[in-house]
Amino acid sequence: MTPPPVRVGLVGAGTWAARMHAPMLAAGPETVLAGVWSRRGDAAEALAAAYRAPAAPTFADLLQRCDAVAFAVPPDIQATLAVEAARAGRAVLLEKPIALDLDAARRLADAVGESGVVSQVVFTKRYHARTRAFLAAAGGFAADGARACYLHGGFLGGPFATGWRLTHGALFDLGPHLLDLLDAALGPIVDVRAAGRRSRWTELTCTHRSGAVSQASVSGSVAVPRVVTTVELFGADGTLAYDTAGMDHDECWPVVRAEFAAAVRAGRPHPLDVHRGLMIQELLARAAADPALCD
Repeated sequence: MTPPPVRVGLVGAGTWAARMHAPMLAAGPETVLAGVWSRRGDAAEALAAAYRAPAAPTFADLLQRCDAVAFAVPPDIQATLAVEAARAGRAVLLEKPIALDLDAARRLADAVGESGVVSQVVFTKRYHARTRAFLAAAGGFAADGARACYLHGGFLGGPFATGWRLTHGALFDLGPHLLDLLDAALGPIVDVRAAGRRSRWTELTCTHRSGAVSQASVSGSVAVPRVVTTVELFGADGTLAYDTAGMDHDECWPVVRAEFAAAVRAGRPHPLDVHRGLMIQELLARAAADPALCD
Protein backbone atom coordinates (compact mmCIF):
# COMPACT_ATOMS: atom_id res chain seq x y z
CA MET A 1 0.00 0.00 0.00
CA THR A 2 1.16 3.52 -0.76
CA PRO A 3 1.80 5.38 2.51
CA PRO A 4 -0.12 8.62 3.07
CA PRO A 5 1.74 11.78 2.13
CA VAL A 6 3.71 13.62 4.80
CA ARG A 7 1.89 16.81 5.76
CA VAL A 8 4.42 19.64 5.48
CA GLY A 9 3.77 23.19 6.62
CA LEU A 10 5.69 25.99 4.93
CA VAL A 11 7.13 28.96 6.80
CA GLY A 12 7.70 31.89 4.46
CA ALA A 13 5.98 33.33 1.43
CA GLY A 14 8.77 35.16 -0.36
CA THR A 15 10.57 34.56 -3.63
CA TRP A 16 12.24 31.26 -2.73
CA ALA A 17 9.12 29.88 -1.07
CA ALA A 18 7.12 30.62 -4.22
CA ARG A 19 9.76 29.39 -6.66
CA MET A 20 10.80 26.19 -4.91
CA HIS A 21 9.24 25.16 -1.62
CA ALA A 22 5.54 25.55 -2.30
CA PRO A 23 5.47 23.90 -5.74
CA MET A 24 7.82 21.14 -4.60
CA LEU A 25 5.77 20.22 -1.54
CA ALA A 26 2.42 20.55 -3.30
CA ALA A 27 3.48 18.38 -6.25
CA GLY A 28 3.64 15.19 -4.17
CA PRO A 29 2.98 12.36 -4.09
CA GLU A 30 5.25 11.93 -1.06
CA THR A 31 4.16 15.20 0.55
CA VAL A 32 1.21 17.54 0.70
CA LEU A 33 1.39 21.27 1.40
CA ALA A 34 -0.52 21.38 4.68
CA GLY A 35 -0.43 25.14 5.14
CA VAL A 36 1.55 28.33 4.74
CA TRP A 37 2.45 30.83 7.44
CA SER A 38 4.33 34.08 7.09
CA ARG A 39 4.62 37.24 9.14
CA ARG A 40 3.15 38.86 6.02
CA GLY A 41 -0.33 37.44 6.18
CA ASP A 42 -1.41 38.69 2.74
CA ALA A 43 1.59 37.01 1.09
CA ALA A 44 0.88 33.75 2.92
CA GLU A 45 -2.74 33.82 1.81
CA ALA A 46 -1.82 34.44 -1.82
CA LEU A 47 0.80 31.67 -1.92
CA ALA A 48 -1.43 29.19 -0.10
CA ALA A 49 -4.36 29.93 -2.42
CA ALA A 50 -2.19 29.24 -5.48
CA TYR A 51 -1.79 25.65 -4.25
CA ARG A 52 -5.21 25.23 -2.65
CA ALA A 53 -3.69 25.07 0.80
CA PRO A 54 -4.80 26.91 3.94
CA ALA A 55 -3.01 29.98 5.22
CA ALA A 56 -2.27 29.52 8.93
CA PRO A 57 -3.04 32.57 11.10
CA THR A 58 -0.15 31.81 13.47
CA PHE A 59 2.97 29.66 13.58
CA ALA A 60 1.41 27.64 16.40
CA ASP A 61 -1.60 26.96 14.19
CA LEU A 62 0.68 25.79 11.38
CA LEU A 63 2.37 23.31 13.73
CA GLN A 64 -1.02 21.81 14.55
CA ARG A 65 -1.71 21.17 10.87
CA CYS A 66 1.46 19.30 9.91
CA ASP A 67 3.91 16.46 10.51
CA ALA A 68 6.91 18.48 9.34
CA VAL A 69 7.88 22.07 8.65
CA ALA A 70 9.85 23.51 5.73
CA PHE A 71 11.54 26.88 6.10
CA ALA A 72 11.99 29.55 3.44
CA VAL A 73 12.90 32.52 5.64
CA PRO A 74 16.15 34.29 6.62
CA PRO A 75 18.53 32.04 8.58
CA ASP A 76 18.15 33.90 11.89
CA ILE A 77 14.36 33.51 11.78
CA GLN A 78 14.69 29.87 10.71
CA ALA A 79 17.02 29.10 13.61
CA THR A 80 14.49 30.39 16.15
CA LEU A 81 11.31 28.91 14.70
CA ALA A 82 12.87 25.56 13.85
CA VAL A 83 13.74 25.09 17.53
CA GLU A 84 10.04 25.53 18.35
CA ALA A 85 9.06 23.11 15.59
CA ALA A 86 11.51 20.45 16.77
CA ARG A 87 10.36 20.78 20.37
CA ALA A 88 6.80 20.32 19.12
CA GLY A 89 7.88 17.02 17.56
CA ARG A 90 7.87 18.20 13.96
CA ALA A 91 10.52 17.18 11.44
CA VAL A 92 12.30 20.13 9.86
CA LEU A 93 13.42 20.83 6.29
CA LEU A 94 16.03 23.56 6.58
CA GLU A 95 17.74 26.01 4.26
CA LYS A 96 21.44 26.78 4.40
CA PRO A 97 23.03 28.27 6.37
CA ILE A 98 20.98 26.88 9.22
CA ALA A 99 21.56 30.10 11.23
CA LEU A 100 23.47 33.37 11.07
CA ASP A 101 25.61 32.73 14.14
CA LEU A 102 27.20 29.66 15.64
CA ASP A 103 25.38 29.78 18.99
CA ALA A 104 21.98 29.78 17.27
CA ALA A 105 23.07 26.89 15.03
CA ARG A 106 24.14 24.90 18.08
CA ARG A 107 20.83 25.56 19.84
CA LEU A 108 18.98 24.31 16.79
CA ALA A 109 21.09 21.18 16.49
CA ASP A 110 20.63 20.50 20.20
CA ALA A 111 16.85 20.92 19.94
CA VAL A 112 16.67 18.50 17.02
CA GLY A 113 18.86 15.99 18.83
CA GLU A 114 16.96 16.22 22.10
CA SER A 115 13.59 15.94 20.37
CA GLY A 116 14.65 13.05 18.16
CA VAL A 117 12.99 14.54 15.07
CA VAL A 118 14.22 14.15 11.51
CA SER A 119 16.08 17.06 9.95
CA GLN A 120 17.33 17.70 6.43
CA VAL A 121 19.19 20.63 4.89
CA VAL A 122 18.63 21.74 1.30
CA PHE A 123 22.20 21.75 0.02
CA THR A 124 20.61 21.98 -3.41
CA LYS A 125 23.29 20.55 -5.65
CA ARG A 126 23.77 17.46 -3.48
CA TYR A 127 20.39 16.19 -4.70
CA HIS A 128 21.32 16.20 -8.40
CA ALA A 129 22.50 13.04 -10.18
CA ARG A 130 25.51 14.88 -11.68
CA THR A 131 26.75 15.90 -8.26
CA ARG A 132 26.29 12.43 -6.84
CA ALA A 133 28.20 10.89 -9.72
CA PHE A 134 31.06 13.35 -9.20
CA LEU A 135 31.26 12.63 -5.46
CA ALA A 136 31.17 8.88 -6.09
CA ALA A 137 34.10 9.26 -8.48
CA ALA A 138 35.91 11.54 -6.01
CA GLY A 139 35.77 8.76 -3.44
CA GLY A 140 38.24 6.77 -5.54
CA PHE A 141 40.38 9.69 -6.68
CA ALA A 142 43.63 10.48 -4.85
CA ALA A 143 43.51 14.28 -4.76
CA ASP A 144 46.30 16.47 -3.49
CA GLY A 145 44.33 19.67 -3.95
CA ALA A 146 41.31 21.32 -5.47
CA ARG A 147 40.05 24.61 -6.84
CA ALA A 148 36.39 25.60 -6.74
CA CYS A 149 34.23 28.62 -7.39
CA TYR A 150 30.63 29.76 -7.09
CA LEU A 151 30.07 33.06 -8.86
CA HIS A 152 27.05 35.06 -9.99
CA GLY A 153 25.71 38.60 -10.14
CA GLY A 154 22.58 38.13 -8.07
CA PHE A 155 23.65 40.64 -5.42
CA LEU A 156 23.95 43.40 -8.02
CA GLY A 157 20.17 43.62 -8.24
CA GLY A 158 17.00 41.55 -8.18
CA PRO A 159 14.94 39.67 -5.56
CA PHE A 160 17.96 38.19 -3.75
CA ALA A 161 19.91 41.45 -3.46
CA THR A 162 18.44 42.23 -0.05
CA GLY A 163 18.65 41.57 3.67
CA TRP A 164 20.98 39.01 5.14
CA ARG A 165 22.59 38.14 1.82
CA LEU A 166 23.96 41.65 1.35
CA THR A 167 24.88 41.97 5.02
CA HIS A 168 26.75 38.68 5.33
CA GLY A 169 27.79 38.33 1.70
CA ALA A 170 28.48 35.35 -0.49
CA LEU A 171 30.42 33.59 2.26
CA PHE A 172 27.19 32.75 4.07
CA ASP A 173 24.99 32.36 0.99
CA LEU A 174 27.22 30.53 -1.49
CA GLY A 175 29.99 29.38 0.83
CA PRO A 176 27.93 26.59 2.43
CA HIS A 177 27.51 24.90 -0.97
CA LEU A 178 31.21 24.89 -1.81
CA LEU A 179 32.36 23.96 1.69
CA ASP A 180 29.92 21.05 1.69
CA LEU A 181 31.08 19.85 -1.74
CA LEU A 182 34.78 20.16 -0.92
CA ASP A 183 34.34 18.39 2.41
CA ALA A 184 32.43 15.58 0.69
CA ALA A 185 34.91 15.27 -2.18
CA LEU A 186 38.25 15.51 -0.34
CA GLY A 187 37.36 14.45 3.17
CA PRO A 188 36.73 16.43 6.36
CA ILE A 189 37.87 20.04 6.42
CA VAL A 190 39.94 20.63 9.56
CA ASP A 191 40.84 24.27 9.00
CA VAL A 192 39.64 27.13 6.85
CA ARG A 193 41.08 30.59 6.21
CA ALA A 194 39.41 33.49 4.45
CA ALA A 195 40.58 36.62 2.68
CA GLY A 196 39.05 39.33 0.54
CA ARG A 197 35.85 41.33 0.98
CA ARG A 198 32.53 39.94 2.21
CA SER A 199 30.63 42.29 -0.06
CA ARG A 200 32.56 41.58 -3.26
CA TRP A 201 34.83 38.52 -3.39
CA THR A 202 35.85 36.02 -0.73
CA GLU A 203 38.64 33.49 -1.11
CA LEU A 204 38.70 30.40 1.13
CA THR A 205 41.63 28.08 1.73
CA CYS A 206 40.73 24.76 3.33
CA THR A 207 42.98 22.12 4.84
CA HIS A 208 41.54 18.60 4.79
CA ARG A 209 42.24 15.73 7.16
CA SER A 210 43.73 13.82 4.24
CA GLY A 211 46.40 16.50 3.82
CA ALA A 212 44.81 17.89 0.67
CA VAL A 213 44.38 21.64 0.34
CA SER A 214 41.51 23.27 -1.51
CA GLN A 215 40.71 26.82 -2.51
CA ALA A 216 37.26 28.24 -3.14
CA SER A 217 36.20 31.58 -4.59
CA VAL A 218 32.71 32.94 -3.89
CA SER A 219 31.03 36.10 -5.09
CA GLY A 220 27.50 37.25 -5.81
CA SER A 221 28.67 40.60 -7.14
CA VAL A 222 30.34 39.83 -10.45
CA ALA A 223 28.78 40.35 -13.86
CA VAL A 224 28.98 36.91 -15.44
CA PRO A 225 26.65 35.68 -18.21
CA ARG A 226 25.58 32.67 -16.18
CA VAL A 227 26.07 31.24 -12.72
CA VAL A 228 29.48 29.55 -12.53
CA THR A 229 29.87 26.64 -10.12
CA THR A 230 32.87 24.38 -10.57
CA VAL A 231 35.03 22.02 -8.53
CA GLU A 232 38.23 20.54 -9.94
CA LEU A 233 40.35 17.96 -8.13
CA PHE A 234 44.04 17.51 -8.93
CA GLY A 235 46.30 14.55 -8.20
CA ALA A 236 49.06 12.32 -9.55
CA ASP A 237 46.53 10.49 -11.72
CA GLY A 238 45.17 13.63 -13.39
CA THR A 239 42.10 15.73 -12.74
CA LEU A 240 38.46 15.20 -11.90
CA ALA A 241 36.11 18.05 -12.76
CA TYR A 242 32.58 19.05 -11.81
CA ASP A 243 30.66 21.86 -13.50
CA THR A 244 27.01 22.80 -13.08
CA ALA A 245 26.78 24.40 -16.54
CA GLY A 246 23.51 23.27 -18.09
CA MET A 247 22.36 21.58 -14.89
CA ASP A 248 18.59 21.69 -14.44
CA HIS A 249 18.09 22.40 -10.76
CA ASP A 250 14.43 21.49 -11.09
CA GLU A 251 15.65 17.89 -11.16
CA CYS A 252 16.78 18.30 -7.54
CA TRP A 253 13.39 19.07 -6.02
CA PRO A 254 11.69 15.68 -6.48
CA VAL A 255 14.75 14.09 -4.84
CA VAL A 256 14.63 16.52 -1.91
CA ARG A 257 10.94 15.82 -1.43
CA ALA A 258 11.17 12.04 -1.74
CA GLU A 259 14.17 11.69 0.58
CA PHE A 260 12.69 14.01 3.20
CA ALA A 261 9.39 12.13 3.20
CA ALA A 262 11.19 8.77 3.40
CA ALA A 263 13.30 9.95 6.33
CA VAL A 264 10.26 11.32 8.17
CA ARG A 265 8.27 8.11 7.68
CA ALA A 266 11.16 5.92 8.80
CA GLY A 267 12.22 8.27 11.61
CA ARG A 268 15.84 7.94 10.48
CA PRO A 269 18.45 10.67 10.06
CA HIS A 270 19.18 12.00 6.59
CA PRO A 271 22.90 12.27 5.68
CA LEU A 272 22.44 16.00 5.07
CA ASP A 273 20.90 16.70 8.45
CA VAL A 274 21.13 19.56 10.92
CA HIS A 275 24.43 18.21 12.24
CA ARG A 276 25.92 18.48 8.76
CA GLY A 277 24.55 22.01 8.70
CA LEU A 278 26.18 22.74 12.07
CA MET A 279 29.54 21.50 10.83
CA ILE A 280 29.31 23.87 7.88
CA GLN A 281 28.26 26.68 10.26
CA GLU A 282 31.39 26.10 12.32
CA LEU A 283 33.51 26.48 9.20
CA LEU A 284 31.64 29.66 8.24
CA ALA A 285 32.21 31.12 11.71
CA ARG A 286 35.92 30.35 11.53
CA ALA A 287 36.23 31.90 8.08
CA ALA A 288 34.19 34.97 9.02
CA ALA A 289 36.48 35.65 11.97
CA ASP A 290 39.65 35.67 9.86
CA PRO A 291 41.25 39.13 10.12
CA ALA A 292 42.21 38.93 6.45
CA LEU A 293 38.51 39.16 5.54
CA CYS A 294 37.05 42.66 5.53
CA ASP A 295 33.70 44.21 4.67
